[in-house]
Amino acid sequence: MIDLHTHTLFSDGDLLPAELVQRAHAAGYTAIALTDHMDMSNVDFIVPRIVAASQELAAYAPLRIIPGAEITHVPPPLIASLVEKARSLGALIVVVHGETVAEPVLPGTNRAGIEAGADILSHPGLITMDDAALAAERHVALEITARKGHCLSNGHVAKTAMAAGASMVINTDSHSPDDLISRERARVILRAAGIPEEGLDSVFRNSQIIVDRVRRN
Repeated sequence: MIDLHTHTLFSDGDLLPAELVQRAHAAGYTAIALTDHMDMSNVDFIVPRIVAASQELAAYAPLRIIPGAEITHVPPPLIASLVEKARSLGALIVVVHGETVAEPVLPGTNRAGIEAGADILSHPGLITMDDAALAAERHVALEITARKGHCLSNGHVAKTAMAAGASMVINTDSHSPDDLISRERARVILRAAGIPEEGLDSVFRNSQIIVDRVRRN
């Protein structure tokens, strides 16, 4: 299992980075991205600490640890500069908190996240076909999520992504130990979203492509 969207106690998660990494390893993960919530108030505080923790843990952890960021509830005109700021501070994967149906995210956030060149648009809710097509063009992955509430629109996201040719990834958006899932559970979630059996491996492969791209950079 590769999970590119998780949270530690640097935002609203329950665990220190070290414990989250250890629990992910115990759950069979091969790679994990630490992507705490951030905006302009804390990006310069969180990202360097996640980078430092990832680097120190890497010498001892048997899985790939990727420092990242989730740009969250930021007005759309400010998203691009924050994506750039997070990358300049060392975030290797940048997620933009999409227009989930579970929270009052500002309209236009999905489009701004895609235009900003985020790696992943998380739980993008009722994403439009135009935005999904732009995500395909810009190589921004759309997230199928295991997170309660956010997962209500998984079926719409999957259907729209497949029609637009956009790549999908599956993440947990983990905030607590119980949120981590196995690859088998991920397959169930993907199938429940309407992705055919023959398309499941490509979703997992998309996550590996992102990890490989980060490794090369």
